[in-house]
Amino acid sequence: MVTRLLLAAVLATLSIGAAWAAEPPPGKVTVVFDRPIPNIPGKSMKGVVVEYGPGGASPSHTHPQSAFIYATVLEGSFRIQVKGEPEKIYHVGENFVEEPGSVHLVSANASDTEPAKLLAVFVVDTGNTPLVTPLKK
Repeated sequence: MVTRLLLAAVLATLSIGAAWAAEPPPGKVTVVFDRPIPNIPGKSMKGVVVEYGPGGASPSHTHPQSAFIYATVLEGSFRIQVKGEPEKIYHVGENFVEEPGSVHLVSANASDTEPAKLLAVFVVDTGNTPLVTPLKK
């Protein structure tokens, strides 16, 4: 009886641990700049810092249909995949773009031991929120 209870407890612990391991830690997103573009009526530029701890990631997502995004890696490395493109790892100083209407399939820290940070600059219709919409499963 004690052996059965102990085995059940171990299996429950392993199941909970596996469920936690399946979900990567979420990232931190901070808007650091938000300003209308004076010579392009109806458009704004927004700077967003995205930070992932070791093993961190975001679920697949989209951005507003109007958004053109330029991103550069400031720290660590990122695994990125935009629909229609191969997955790629970007390191400090490297950059990528997302065209309007893109689907961001993979956005993750490429390291399980080091943090990662990038700056994403959005050119977007003024008032478009939210900037990130997770895809429905």
